[in-house]
Amino acid sequence: MVHGAFCAGWIWDDFRTAFEAAGHTVLTPDLPGHAPGADPAGRSMSDYTDHIAAVCAGCETPPVLIGHSMGGLVAQMTAAKARLSALVLLAPSAPWGVYGSTMEEGASAMSLYALGPFWMQAIAPDRTLAHNYSLDRMDRAARDAAFARMVPESGRALWETLNWWLDPFMTTQVSARPGLPVLAIAGGKDVIHPAVTVRQTAQRMGGEAVVFDEMSHWLPGEPGWEAVAARCLSWLDGKLAQAA
Repeated sequence: MVHGAFCAGWIWDDFRTAFEAAGHTVLTPDLPGHAPGADPAGRSMSDYTDHIAAVCAGCETPPVLIGHSMGGLVAQMTAAKARLSALVLLAPSAPWGVYGSTMEEGASAMSLYALGPFWMQAIAPDRTLAHNYSLDRMDRAARDAAFARMVPESGRALWETLNWWLDPFMTTQVSARPGLPVLAIAGGKDVIHPAVTVRQTAQRMGGEAVVFDEMSHWLPGEPGWEAVAARCLSWLDGKLAQAA
């Protein structure tokens, strides 16, 4: 399970419990530079992808890869480098060539320029943005607890993700991998990665999309996460049974 920006493996605490109860062995690695006190400045999406590909290579059998938000884009990129059984994307960041579908997405991409050369920096999490757009369906105590665990993010990785049209290296370019089952899940109230954009991402990866109308962006941990986990597990049961 691959976490997104400003987070670490702890975001999967709830999901991990559900998947382990269903008999799965679960790994929730921290991306490079995301341990407490670490410095992610200069880390590229390629660095994150190489790290997750190495984790996958160490598995005894091709794993199921589940990614949330920016971690969903890391998961898409990893699919080109590692043998996988299936790919599940929760509110995934869109890859190179998939345009945002709302003004809010465009504003998010451009707002970072107020920080100057942000691609060279480690960007601190913003409490107001996190509370209003990522953690918005959680009660105040849960929002405060989640934000307290957040860590800085690589400005370079954010630039490669949010401003892909300026990246001459096309770092986040992905394509469908024939035979790989892909499920993308969106929250109907998510303004960070809206359902329309998630559907485009699913199409790019040759997969299917499901929308939970009352959910927002924090799909692995906001109220209703149990239904999201159950949908993932039932989908995986069907796909893995077909493969067997």
